[in-house]
Amino acid sequence: MSEAVKKSRRQFNVMSFAQTVHYRLPLAGIVSILHRISGMLIFLLLPFILYLLDKSLTSEISFEYFKGYVAQPLVKLAILALSWAYLHHFCAGVRHLFMDLHMGLDKDSARKSSVAVFAVSLPLAALVALKLFGAF
Repeated sequence: MSEAVKKSRRQFNVMSFAQTVHYRLPLAGIVSILHRISGMLIFLLLPFILYLLDKSLTSEISFEYFKGYVAQPLVKLAILALSWAYLHHFCAGVRHLFMDLHMGLDKDSARKSSVAVFAVSLPLAALVALKLFGAF
């Protein structure tokens, strides 16, 4: 190949970490990354949640203790984060199941299904937040 052809081609090198700030992921990519993060959050916190459930069911005194503990705003935010993680992971998991069945693989359908994941999981998480913070 001539030097003129080699110089006119664009070179694609390995991205550095600083370049990731300027990289814009499509919505389907953001949903996929959040699916992994929510799965990791559930995986790491589920044993602790089950331990707390076990301790709260041992007696009425321990239940009242944990009921008072959950009334703190920071704990409510942690419960809300875990609830969002579950709801998002569930909705994105259903999306991935459809993709495993070779449905919705084209670009337009993938964008619509990723919007649907947010359109379902975020209002459900908002309902959980309203219930947690005593709106109804």
